[in-house]
Amino acid sequence: MHSLDLLKPDGRTLKLYSRYPIAEGIIAPSPSNEPVAANPHLRWHPLRGEWIAYASHRQGRTFMPPPEYNPLAPTTDPNFPTELPQGRYDVAVFDNRFPSMTLAAHNPPASIVETLPADGACEVVVFTQDPQATIGSLELDHLELLFQVWSDRTRVIGENPHIQYVLPFENKGVEMGVTLQHPHGQIYAYPFVPPVPARMLERQQAYYQENNRGLLQDLIQKEIEDKQRIIYQDEQAIAFIPACARYPYEVWLAPIQPAATFMDLTPKQRAGLAKALKTVTLKYDGLWNRPFPYLMAWFQAPTDGQPHPEAHLHAEFYPPYRTKDRLKYLAGTELAAGMFANDALPEEKAKDLQAIAITLENSVRL
Repeated sequence: MHSLDLLKPDGRTLKLYSRYPIAEGIIAPSPSNEPVAANPHLRWHPLRGEWIAYASHRQGRTFMPPPEYNPLAPTTDPNFPTELPQGRYDVAVFDNRFPSMTLAAHNPPASIVETLPADGACEVVVFTQDPQATIGSLELDHLELLFQVWSDRTRVIGENPHIQYVLPFENKGVEMGVTLQHPHGQIYAYPFVPPVPARMLERQQAYYQENNRGLLQDLIQKEIEDKQRIIYQDEQAIAFIPACARYPYEVWLAPIQPAATFMDLTPKQRAGLAKALKTVTLKYDGLWNRPFPYLMAWFQAPTDGQPHPEAHLHAEFYPPYRTKDRLKYLAGTELAAGMFANDALPEEKAKDLQAIAITLENSVRL
């Protein structure tokens, strides 16, 4: 992996990553030279026992611009700079101009509930310079680089003592609230472990203490033995619709042997995960014959400097699901009660994805 650290005119950082050497002399552009003045804050929700971030400046963020004003494409006209420079590189990561959290947050406003500065971090990860690409269309070694990027960002961000959890994710499709169509994801880094991964870790810790093995590790073995819901499997990685799926086309993707974070992956595991990731996204698109919307979230161990043998790095895909030609979204029982009601069996939906034939580069049809 090759990389280059740059500084934007507005003070934000930009890091370029590539499978090949990156030329020196690249200048980092920015749509604005004005320093980012975001000052988000947190408010405590006493009934739910969780923090809520408030970032009203995000109302001014870029929303669905036409292709000629794509802020995530490399700059072609110096008079209208974007977020990225010209040059040969594969992936770019930069500080979000409209962050929900920032390490510069300070002096939260007083309220009848407890408040704190939203002193986390928000980064944008541009997967490729090609605005028409998707994760499924990228070469396998490009996807392996992406796993290295997520590892490097976890290491760099996690070294800050304020950060306790690093969560990479991708929202794909307007159905999932995407405001920029260029293929990209984000990284949110929190000053606490958020409620969902905290609950997962709590369950994993309890299981590990009782069994001296990982909860997800054993669940994966049961899925392998059951053989009904597997979408992709090799010696290193697996993708499957879990028996407990909350969404009809929910897929989990993980290394078969536990790795607590992206930093703990071996090169062989990264290669296996790249194939699994490409397989899942290609099958999603093949299911609908056009780009399939989803949220992809990667869960890993906290960055608290403590060992977490119970943690098992994995991704969970949450798509709004298709019923014939329409999408179904969360309703009352999911949003209000937090109990999901699935209208289809995981085994049935796994067959739908298994039936989609795809071709990975330099590999057989799956």
